[in-house]
Amino acid sequence: MEKQIESFSREDTFNFAKALGENAKPGEVYCLSGDLGVGKTVFAQGFGAGLGIDEPMSSPTFTILQEYTEGRLPLYHYDVYRVGDVDEMEETGFYEYVGGDGVALIEWAELIEEIIPANAVHVLIEKNVEKGFDYRLIKVES
Repeated sequence: MEKQIESFSREDTFNFAKALGENAKPGEVYCLSGDLGVGKTVFAQGFGAGLGIDEPMSSPTFTILQEYTEGRLPLYHYDVYRVGDVDEMEETGFYEYVGGDGVALIEWAELIEEIIPANAVHVLIEKNVEKGFDYRLIKVES
């Protein structure tokens, strides 16, 4: 399946991601890619809201993993931007969480591509300043 939407605001991005979160199933893995400042954290916040997570969500850049367990499914939010080697992922419980009872959302997943499950959903967020400062093209491929 391939789908793409145009987002013209943070709210558009949040709401699109929220709809994905509302339909997420246990064991699913979402890989989130895009340049710095493109809206990955806004997407993650919307996705979490779709799972029923009320607590504030931020990018786990310095901790690699943030766990949110109060939604309808656990969310394992990874930011692997600072991971130097895929072997570091074992220390985070990656192999227990990914494909388990919750949903994994992995920012910068292309950096650990060799351990991403084949059935992962890939989300790419791109800017196009010619279409406006807040414009984003969001591509979803599974």
